[in-house]
Amino acid sequence: LYNTYSFFALYANVDGFTGREETIPVEKRPEIDRWIISLLNTLVADVTRCLEDYDPTPAARAIQEFVCENLSNWYVRLNRKRFWGGEMTANKLAAYQTLYTCLETVALLAAPFAPFIADRIFCDLNAVSGRHSDESVHLAAFPKASPADIDAELEETMALAQQLSSMVLALRRKVSIKVRQPLQKIVVPVLDPAMAAHIEAVRELVMGEVNVKEIELIQNTAGVITKRIKPNFKTLGPRYGKYMKQIAAMTAEFTQEQIAAIETSPETVLDMGGERIGVTAADFEISSEDMPGWLVASEGKLTVALDITLTDDLRAEGVARELINRIQNIRKDSGFEVTDRIRVEIADCPLVADAVARHAGYIASQTLAVEVRTAAEPAGAVVADAEIDEQPLRIAVTRV
Repeated sequence: LYNTYSFFALYANVDGFTGREETIPVEKRPEIDRWIISLLNTLVADVTRCLEDYDPTPAARAIQEFVCENLSNWYVRLNRKRFWGGEMTANKLAAYQTLYTCLETVALLAAPFAPFIADRIFCDLNAVSGRHSDESVHLAAFPKASPADIDAELEETMALAQQLSSMVLALRRKVSIKVRQPLQKIVVPVLDPAMAAHIEAVRELVMGEVNVKEIELIQNTAGVITKRIKPNFKTLGPRYGKYMKQIAAMTAEFTQEQIAAIETSPETVLDMGGERIGVTAADFEISSEDMPGWLVASEGKLTVALDITLTDDLRAEGVARELINRIQNIRKDSGFEVTDRIRVEIADCPLVADAVARHAGYIASQTLAVEVRTAAEPAGAVVADAEIDEQPLRIAVTRV
């Protein structure tokens, strides 16, 4: 929570944001702002209900999950670029106002559980914005949920984006491919139009989060993804115990088309030799197999296939992103201001030369550099040793 506040304070001080600016209506803010505001109001309602029921534990856990998983690990991380550099546009102002509202509301909600840090954040925010006449968070009114700002469908859509991103990131970890390394494509089988619409709504967001160039939605998985199915004895046993051997034998013979039909249908009827029984996708454990050059994962109704083939273009872009990370670390370690412009020289080697030749402009834009070039012997005010793909590298950075 305090790291999120520190991020906000750092850039708010640079841009002169006070919290006194004219408020941009929530309905006119970007979708991701409306999502976190919706989730915040859902949180207020849930915490209030729990506390009124004298059940504080789930209330505290709900606040923790909102801050860690949704506010810090999702909203702030995905919106960092909106706070970086440039003028105070409507888009940047909406980001500041949204994050301010989240921090202030969380401080009010968390006050009974974490009284000192909640009071510190509340007072620090209020010292600039002057929104409250109260001297302490413990004297301020407890927040009330705004039903008009709650969008259950938007929350469901973003939850799907989080689940999809989590699955792809897990596949990357499986083969030790860093997130900074771009990949070409993920393929997602869609079981119904509603799922397709939800994924389309967050396509760009997911692509940016998992660093892939393309998301392809498919309906027919035959020849692309091979699925395996077996009975879920926990759900089938109590209902159809006497037929379990028949169901297991039948399931072993299912074709890919039959498995797909079970996944997409509300109910499937099986003929047990005279008696017909109804089953659903929850009555089976369905998994996916990896394909050559691809990794596949399934979680509930969601399946994703990740193309892990690396081309020269993708490798070069991956190295460029690694260089950005190293340069940003040098800036931070050298005590540079976030607005300082720099000049960068990088030791010349085949790995770096191709990346700089292709992406010098991109590296410069992400590090506030006026020039990025390779040199046999990098020279500058700050010279640091780094490493990319286990290859030693020297980088020189000069504040302009």
